[in-house]
Amino acid sequence: MLIPNRSNIELAYQSVRRYAHCTPALTSQTINSILGCEVFFKCENFQKVGAFKFRGASNAVFNLSNKLAAKGVCTHSSGNHAAALALAAAIRGIPSYIVMPSNAPSIKRRAVEGYGAKIFTCEPTQEAREKELEKVRIETGATFIHPYENFEVICGQGTASLELLDEIEDLQILITPVGGGGLFSGTLIYAKETNPNIKVYAGEPQNADDAFRSLRDGTLYPSVNPNTIADGLRTSLCPLTLTIIQKYANGILTVSEESIVKAMRLVWERMKIIIEPSSAVPVAAIMQNREVFKDKRVGVIISGGNVDVENLPF
Repeated sequence: MLIPNRSNIELAYQSVRRYAHCTPALTSQTINSILGCEVFFKCENFQKVGAFKFRGASNAVFNLSNKLAAKGVCTHSSGNHAAALALAAAIRGIPSYIVMPSNAPSIKRRAVEGYGAKIFTCEPTQEAREKELEKVRIETGATFIHPYENFEVICGQGTASLELLDEIEDLQILITPVGGGGLFSGTLIYAKETNPNIKVYAGEPQNADDAFRSLRDGTLYPSVNPNTIADGLRTSLCPLTLTIIQKYANGILTVSEESIVKAMRLVWERMKIIIEPSSAVPVAAIMQNREVFKDKRVGVIISGGNVDVENLPF
């Protein structure tokens, strides 16, 4: 198993920076007061396709050989990785084929279609995703770009923390959401190999706590049709991301559905920026674990802002 290192992420950044936005790190004195710590929000909701996923997807797509790229790329995703891969493929001028679960938010499906991808629908389980994707891969000859079990994708995701740590000095804690673990893994590698003293956590819904249990027990638990508003965090870890998380993570903090909605609303109202439920999970983790973050300088990676505004939870 080949595990990325800091140098791999720095190399990936030379490619990613050509296509992705360098997103801002925003602050709010009101939120600092409410949360009891100094928070710097790395706003990947302002990234292309509205999510950090474009970093990893673009790095993977533009590292493909011309021979492989000619047949296109394929993946399974609830939305953000799908849109990111579709856009990266469109920029390179190659086809993309996306398997999406039937319960994927309509806003994300429309975005994927808008970038020119061909969509295949499946039942909302990991098994169904993988079975349909294998059919598509065989039929098209496209290269499978996994949402997180992919060396180049993880390196690309790590560039968000590279930018944040370069811009904001003396951060004591970093926190991201965790679903499949690509963002968390890339963040862990870059942050811990840059500053071994920094603490790095992930937030995860209690209703989709497979990563928490996998880290706790040292075994890989699948995510079986979890019931959480944080649709981007319904996937399972993979052997690669679990290995990285076991090596570097300070912990995974689980949060209630109620606190996710509360955190999402807090950021919308106080910062006037749109974040999706998955992005609110690390904010909820700070709210529910105040003793961990009290008076610290905390970097939060806001993973995305793709929300169906006609079906808000508040």
